[in-house]
Amino acid sequence: MAMLYRIVLALGLLLLVSVAAVRMTHGEVPTDADFVDCNREAPEAVRTGAASPTIDDRARADIERSRAETVRSPDFMGKVIASSNPQIHGMEAEGAKDATYQAAYRGCMRRKGF
Repeated sequence: MAMLYRIVLALGLLLLVSVAAVRMTHGEVPTDADFVDCNREAPEAVRTGAASPTIDDRARADIERSRAETVRSPDFMGKVIASSNPQIHGMEAEGAKDATYQAAYRGCMRRKGF
């Protein structure tokens, strides 16, 4: 009887680990609504000083000031950044030139789970 209990327990644990692994590999993809929300929130965070840029934010801002791979977005009047990094993809191109804006945008996307 104890052997049957251990087998059932092991199979249950294996099922839980499998489900957790599948959830991690199929992560969520940011939507246009996520981009809009974070682009609206970032300027307020910049204005209030609620965001702290990292060295990477400063480096990316320098790059964006010199050149930016941007795409037209129907949700914005301007252009947005196209990136494989979900924490900066969808960021307004003008905002991407400011390291503090980038930090605020990334923070917003991180809170949304990206």
